[in-house]
Amino acid sequence: MKRSLFIVTILVFSFYALQAQISSPGADATDLTQYPVFPETDDIFIFCSNDSSAEVGALTATTALAGTKTWLWEKYDETSGTFNEEYQETTDAASSQITGLADGCYRITITQGTTTEIDRAWVFNNWMYAGGELAVSDCEHFVMNGELNSAVLTYYDLSNNAPLFVNKDVQVEWLEDGNRIASVINLTVYDPPAENTNYTLRVYDKFGCDAQATLTYETIVTKASFTASPMEGEAPLEVTFSNNSENGTPGYYEWYFYRDLNAIKADSDGTGNPVDSIDFVAYDDAPVYTYENSGTYMVRLVSKHLSDTLTCADTVYMDDYIVVDSSDIAIPNVFTPNGDGVNDEFVVQFQSMQSLEISIFNRWGRRVHYWKSGDVRGFEDTWTETVWDGRIGGRYASPGVYFYDVVGTGRDGEKRKKHGFVHLFREKD
Repeated sequence: MKRSLFIVTILVFSFYALQAQISSPGADATDLTQYPVFPETDDIFIFCSNDSSAEVGALTATTALAGTKTWLWEKYDETSGTFNEEYQETTDAASSQITGLADGCYRITITQGTTTEIDRAWVFNNWMYAGGELAVSDCEHFVMNGELNSAVLTYYDLSNNAPLFVNKDVQVEWLEDGNRIASVINLTVYDPPAENTNYTLRVYDKFGCDAQATLTYETIVTKASFTASPMEGEAPLEVTFSNNSENGTPGYYEWYFYRDLNAIKADSDGTGNPVDSIDFVAYDDAPVYTYENSGTYMVRLVSKHLSDTLTCADTVYMDDYIVVDSSDIAIPNVFTPNGDGVNDEFVVQFQSMQSLEISIFNRWGRRVHYWKSGDVRGFEDTWTETVWDGRIGGRYASPGVYFYDVVGTGRDGEKRKKHGFVHLFREKD
């Protein structure tokens, strides 16, 4: 009979002991204990912090008991394996809160007459630290060594006081402009950027706690870049080179102008010997160069950055070749100098010519128009000088057939010759 009464008493006590509840609305994360021996499971409340000395834990106990009652808060002492009083109050409130808590296990005992309710919870101030330094920096790469530290979350089996650890699964990542670029503690970056760049080391765990450190890479390198315009046209072709290099030192740019590609191939065919492909080197920040001869040309830019200890260089080639047109001559077979603004002049079309001689004769062999130059500077700059307006000695020439003879040498070395007849149409005076 006494044994049965004891069992009933234990069941009643367990029923009331489950009524108290500890919660922590301000916690950043929660977990559960995994005691090997102690038969119950307690909540673990995680508070994120970047201060290793911070004590920001807070717990709230609630009960359904109405009326005046005593709230006894105790903290577990892992040295003695016992709970010691932390705070006590007597009130008719439905809840009690304690704040500014250090790491540890807290127990609430709510007493009202013969009724007792008990609950426990663990609190951890989960601080994290991230730091780092720029360890190596040269023209090819740089190294940022990261540093991390994190609170060890230790709790104890309440039966035998054996230490246990909360698995935090700490991870690291490096960020550039918010994008993850690596997940190792020590970051090596090859092909460094040519501008000062911030890198952020982030240390975090499965509870969402994290710490960040931002390191600034102060660049010592340059990135060569340029454009050329125009990329094609007749000779002589004036090309403007726009230097778009990043972080280059003014006055230390090197422009390598290559010979005509076909000339390089011709020199190298069958010889087996190295061929000098460079025509000349310019040391301008942004050169303007005139290609006098037809051909296919490449340009290379070397940009340099001078610092206190190193000179870093970067090289870039054009994506495509500059093409200077071959020489050519085209002659019309008719023109109508009647003043209507359409086809009023006899115009010899030509491109990439070095020298040019234009002669026009009437049917009796008399020369009625002549123009000659040994240094033709392109069609656009020259053609107005070369045209025949259909006049002879200031008077309109008679309609009919005329003979032309056009000879010259192209800027590709080719001899060009055209001769034939052109018809002049116009109502007779």
